[in-house]
Amino acid sequence: MRVSQGFSDYRGGSPRASLCHKILGHGMRERWPSLPLVVVLATLFLATPAWSQQKTDALAQLSIEQLMNIKVTSVSKTEEELSRTASAIFVITQEDILRSGATTIPALLRMVPGLDVAQIDASTWAISARGFNQQSSNKLLVLIDGRTVYSPLFSGVSWDAQAVALENIDRIEVIRGPGASVWGANAVNGVISIITKRADQAQGGLVTGGGGSLEQGFGTIRYGGKLGSDGAYRISTNYSNRGHMQDLAGQNGDDEWNVLNADLRADKKFGAKDSLTLEANGYGGAEGERVPLVTAISPPVNQVLSLREDFSGWSIVSQWDHVFSPRSDTRLQVYFDRTDRDDPTYGYGLSTVDFDFQHHFEWGARHNIVWGLGYRHLSDTTQATLRVSFTPADQTDHIFSFFLQDEIALRPESLYLTLGAKLEHNSFTGSATQPSLRIAWVATNRTMVWSSFSVAERTPSFADLGVRFTQLALPGPGGLPILVTAFGNPKEDNENLFATELGVRREFSKRLSLDLTTFFNHYNQLRSTEPMAPFLESNAGTLYLVSPLVFGNLLHGETHGAEAAIGWKVSSRWTLSPSYAFLAMHLHPDPTSQDFRTASGTQGSSPANQVQVRSHMVLPSHFLFDLSAFFVGRLVSQNAPSYTRLDSNLTWQGGERFSVSVVGQNLLQDHHLETSNTDQIVQSSLIKRSAYAKMTWHF
Repeated sequence: MRVSQGFSDYRGGSPRASLCHKILGHGMRERWPSLPLVVVLATLFLATPAWSQQKTDALAQLSIEQLMNIKVTSVSKTEEELSRTASAIFVITQEDILRSGATTIPALLRMVPGLDVAQIDASTWAISARGFNQQSSNKLLVLIDGRTVYSPLFSGVSWDAQAVALENIDRIEVIRGPGASVWGANAVNGVISIITKRADQAQGGLVTGGGGSLEQGFGTIRYGGKLGSDGAYRISTNYSNRGHMQDLAGQNGDDEWNVLNADLRADKKFGAKDSLTLEANGYGGAEGERVPLVTAISPPVNQVLSLREDFSGWSIVSQWDHVFSPRSDTRLQVYFDRTDRDDPTYGYGLSTVDFDFQHHFEWGARHNIVWGLGYRHLSDTTQATLRVSFTPADQTDHIFSFFLQDEIALRPESLYLTLGAKLEHNSFTGSATQPSLRIAWVATNRTMVWSSFSVAERTPSFADLGVRFTQLALPGPGGLPILVTAFGNPKEDNENLFATELGVRREFSKRLSLDLTTFFNHYNQLRSTEPMAPFLESNAGTLYLVSPLVFGNLLHGETHGAEAAIGWKVSSRWTLSPSYAFLAMHLHPDPTSQDFRTASGTQGSSPANQVQVRSHMVLPSHFLFDLSAFFVGRLVSQNAPSYTRLDSNLTWQGGERFSVSVVGQNLLQDHHLETSNTDQIVQSSLIKRSAYAKMTWHF
């Protein structure tokens, strides 16, 4: 998406999915049979009216300013124009989604400047902002329609389970930098807010389908209708089946992946002041994975096994909005979320109940205030195995929160000061306050300068506090086996961040814009892994020596960098979107730490340089052509070389209701490695070249 817009128009203000699981387990794990696509496409083509070239030209003629005239809600929980937002924010629009050729949310996120997206295997990603990237990236908060999908059990996000149909997404707002003063703990280095379409934006029918070399079969069916005169609904289901990749030795990676998702949304207005939204979602899937684990203690045996992991879940979300006046409104959101995962070596279930209330009002001519209260109840059940166990096996957490934010117009229409803070209390580490100060200066109608100072904290996960994870078995002296085992620490504290940011947005003309951000982050009490004194233990009559590694808070350090994105409308039919991100990390153990591996391993697991160029062209005869090139620097601590990725998407618009796309991904190399972190739970695969075809039909 283009990164600047005009500044003169702003005004401040205002039960487990068992059915899916059974279906997947009884036939849908197999590859879809090939379909007579030629016959289907030909039939739809003959039945479809001609595409309006005038409509295509109108879209192509939009200026940078018009394309960027969008409002966002993720920075302050109130609606504000992107150009006036004192934050490093990037918005992936519906247009970006349609043109991307992506079939997953992680693939979409590659276009965000400064976001590190590394695919581990067919179903697993490491995604972070501004460093600290790993499979469980614990400093990036992710939300879907206000429902957090950040896991309190292991931290991070299970991206394979976020199976929202891309056709149902309205936009994705990505904040690089802290968002804790509004969203709370774990919004440390960034926030990703996925916002789906309202039901009235998805009326009528939609069918998509396709397949190819890696994307072996996928499709979406959706239908939307009216609920009386002031309401609407949409119901949809989507399925995808992806083939396996190669492991690092060039063999079958056994990481094939399939998932079935279904969701329902209804939006209803009750008079002029009240509206209600209800959403329900359920999913089930299965995936292969290559996992290193201890299979025997005496004698010690370590193996890499191909396992099959099942996952499922469901959620219900309700949201009530009430408008008191044009200057005052409230919102109450309540949701329940259930997640289950298991393979032969571990299993867990996690339930979340969340209540969130906020009140927004304008006080006088200069103050735009929003405040809110929240409560979240988390509970989990786990299964104990040799590989993974928890103490206690079942845990519960209660999180209470309060936030207040005031945007003060120091000079109306030109200078704004935003003060905010969030107070949170959880059952394990107590209370924490996370404040922020943001300044936005609209220097001219084409230039805005902003700065921010923020404090954010990451709270320990259940695993940080009480996991026991067996990593390796070794022969010891006199034939005594040794188990290298990581232990959680019930006394682990919050990680702390103090962040400073400075940014500028400049619109040079209606064809050229720049969004530039620099940042400096200072971290304290980062998680370390401290070796402790070995001890003897026995299990089922087998005596062995445990070599423990215990989590601590004995690392600190700094990161700094810059992110730049350009929007350039070369001509009425050609748009270029280049960007560059630089990151430097300097992490150190505290004087009392004995962990000499984590600091260097962490700072060497994120690329120092990332470059991308995205090109969009409107061609004659109703064709659209998109080309995206990504360069990612090497990962020093992983011996992972730099790589350049090239993706393409050629779309033919057969009518206002029908299109066909041919997509190529990773076109420059047959295979490449994106990450191989030692902290990964699963082994890495080589990301391969692939292609697929897709049709879309609206009716």
